[in-house]
Amino acid sequence: MSASNNVSFSASTFTLIGIPGLQAAHFWLAFLLFSLYLFAVLGNGTIIYIIKAEQSLHEPMYLFLCMLAAIDILLSTSTMPRMMDLLWFNSTTIGFDACLLQMFCIHSLSGMESTVLLAMAFDRYVAICCPLRHAAILTSPSIAKIGLAAVIRGATVMAPLPIFIKRLPFCGSRVLSHSYCLHQDVMKLACADIKVNIIYGLIVIISVIGLDSLLISLSYIFILRAALSLSQEARLKALGTCISHVCAVFLFYVPFIGLSMVHRFGKIHGSNVHVVMANVHLLVPPVLNPIVYGVKTKQIHQRITRLFQRTTH
Repeated sequence: MSASNNVSFSASTFTLIGIPGLQAAHFWLAFLLFSLYLFAVLGNGTIIYIIKAEQSLHEPMYLFLCMLAAIDILLSTSTMPRMMDLLWFNSTTIGFDACLLQMFCIHSLSGMESTVLLAMAFDRYVAICCPLRHAAILTSPSIAKIGLAAVIRGATVMAPLPIFIKRLPFCGSRVLSHSYCLHQDVMKLACADIKVNIIYGLIVIISVIGLDSLLISLSYIFILRAALSLSQEARLKALGTCISHVCAVFLFYVPFIGLSMVHRFGKIHGSNVHVVMANVHLLVPPVLNPIVYGVKTKQIHQRITRLFQRTTH
């Protein structure tokens, strides 16, 4: 019988390996990850509740923050429950369709988060550079349209992803190097030309992450130019409203770019680096964003303090 007859060219399942080299500690690592996930859900959920409950916070900056918190909950939820199943119960097998769904959710939600961060930068640009037009430009209907555009953009850009993966034959190893499904990871297991997938991935990164990060950088150049023309007190107040957003931008883009670099130069680094960067990329922003906005944003901090005071009495 020929070798080709012993090989399956269709993938029905993939195998997740968790964290290489730390399999013995998977059970205890799961408690740490679960605690971080629970904190991310509760922290972002609290942000959403406070903004929804407080009429005075129904302003563009806080409404965009509410969108960011909702995306962070969905993004962490798309990976963490499955990781808990893997680490606690050693459930290493994931179905092909389930892998595609998780992959689509991760990448589309990342695109949505990038768009919302860009919208938040635009809000700060208008508020500081064109303060008299801020209320007229960022009305409630326009904010809703921006939120809808973020969803449509993220979903549309990633719509071809399942098609590009389904066309690939898998005739070798189906062991993924991450704790969940990523496009970069899955396509490397194919036993066919993956140039189309590589080109598609580059187009997505350039048109979403590259374009958004460029526009965010340009917005802050204009913000700094406008702030320098203000008095020292007004300058500090204006820039103070941007600190939380700048932190959120770095928390999202730095791990994302780092993960892309690790995949690009994967032969240089060990597989543990891939896993650590992937987990940082998806878990750290949802965990730290509520802390950053809770500490740095006075209005959010005051209402969180008031909320906890009511619950403890």
